[in-house]
Amino acid sequence: MNSDTRSDVSPVLRIIPRDQHSISRKNISKAALRVLYRLHDAGFAAYLVGGAVRDLLLGGHPKDFDVATDATPDEVKSLFRNCRLIGRRFRLAHVVFGPEIIEVATFRGTGEEGGEGDRHIVDGRIVRDNIWGTIEEDAVRRDFRVNALYYDISDFSVRDYVGGMRDLEDRTMRLIGDPEQRYREDPVRMLRAARLAAKLGFTIDPAAAAPFASLGHLLGEAAPARLFDESLKLFLAGHGLKSFKMLEACGLLKFLFPATARALERGDLALRALVEQGLANTDARIAEGKSVTPAFLYAVLLWGEVRDQAQGWIAQGYDDNEAWQRAAVHVVGEQCQRVAIPRRFTFTMEEIWALQPRFEQIHRKRVFRLMSHPRFRAAFDFLLLRAHESPRMRELGEWWAHAQQLPPEMLAAALGGGGVPPHEPSAASGAPARKRRRRRKPVGRGKGDSGGT
Repeated sequence: MNSDTRSDVSPVLRIIPRDQHSISRKNISKAALRVLYRLHDAGFAAYLVGGAVRDLLLGGHPKDFDVATDATPDEVKSLFRNCRLIGRRFRLAHVVFGPEIIEVATFRGTGEEGGEGDRHIVDGRIVRDNIWGTIEEDAVRRDFRVNALYYDISDFSVRDYVGGMRDLEDRTMRLIGDPEQRYREDPVRMLRAARLAAKLGFTIDPAAAAPFASLGHLLGEAAPARLFDESLKLFLAGHGLKSFKMLEACGLLKFLFPATARALERGDLALRALVEQGLANTDARIAEGKSVTPAFLYAVLLWGEVRDQAQGWIAQGYDDNEAWQRAAVHVVGEQCQRVAIPRRFTFTMEEIWALQPRFEQIHRKRVFRLMSHPRFRAAFDFLLLRAHESPRMRELGEWWAHAQQLPPEMLAAALGGGGVPPHEPSAASGAPARKRRRRRKPVGRGKGDSGGT
C-alpha cells in the first residue's frame, strides 16, 4: 500500500538569484563542480542539493557534496569513466575523484506503487524506491525543508520549492509532509532531526517532534549497521555533546542506547559528568584535527551499566575478573542488537573497562605491567574521566599521571619492596606485595593448550 502524503504538498518555486545569496563556487569542491558542469554541458539539469547547499548558505564548509539531475544513473555512468552505480533501495551514481566521492541522484518521482518505475513499501516503510520524476517531485520527497534547496549551476541561483529558505532564517527544522508518515517511512529520520538540530543550533518544529514519543520504538526495527553509521554522525562529527543532549531532550536516547539511558535515569551525577566530559573531550579533539576512536566513546556511553552490573556480580561472590567480563559481554551484547558496533571496537572497549580495577593495584610488578599494556593510554584517559566519582578516584588519576612522568629507574626504586613514589593516593595501600609462588606448568601439555589467546 502506498500511503504517501507528500503528494498533498504543493511546491511553490522561489528563485533566489546569485546577488541575493551567499554561495560562492570557490567554496564548492572542484570535483563537484566538474560533475555539475559536465552534466550541464551534456544537456542535463544539474543542481547541488541537500546539506551542502544548506551549510553553504549558513556560512559553513560542507565535507560532502551531492548532486541532483534529470539524467538516469545509466546516463550518468556513460558520462564519467570514474563512475560506479550503487544501491538497491535508492539507485545512485558515485563519481570517484581519488578520496572524494560525488553522489549523483536522479530526481525522484511521486508515482504510485505499481506504476512505471520501481517502488516497494512494506508496513509504511520504503524498502525500494527508484521512480524518476521532476525536480518539483524530488523536492517534496526530501525529508526536511532546509534539505530541499537546489543550487543551479546554469545561472548560480538557488531554487526553493518548499520554504527551506524561511526555515533557515527561522533556524527551525520542519518536515515536508505529514511527520508521522515520514517517520514511518524511515524511522532514522527522527535521529536525523535531532542530529541536524544539534549541529546547526536549530530548534525542531513541535509538529516534527510530536511523534517521537509514540514512534521512537520503530528505531528498534532499523538495521543495526545503519544505526552504527548514524551514531558516528551523532557523536563523532564535532558536535557530540550537543547531539547527546538533544537525544535526551527528545526522548530518543533510550531507543538508541538503552543501557546508557537506564544508567543515567538512576540519578548518578558523577556518571553524567563522565559521559558529558567524554563527549566534550571528543568534540575538542575533532576541532583540533586529532584522531578519535569510536571504541573510547562507546566505552564512555556504556560505562555506567557495565560498572553497576560488575559490582552486582562481585557482590554475589564472583571473582573480579569474571564479574567484569560477564558485565561487559552482557552490556555489549544488548547494545549490539541496536547498534552494530564492530568487534574491533568492542574488544577495545572491554579492555578499557577491564583495566580500570588494575589502576588501584599500586605494586611494583603490577604498575609496570599495566603501563606496558597496549591499551594503557586509553584506559588511563578513561580513569581521568572518572575523577568525579570520588576524591579517591581523582587522587588515583593524579598518582598515575605523576608516575608516568618519572624515569623508569626512579619509579622502580620508589616501588621497590612495595613502596610507592610521591603523590601516592591517600587510600592506596603501602604494604609490600606478597611474594607469589610461581605456578609450575602441568606435565605433558603442549604449546597452545593453555587456553590463552
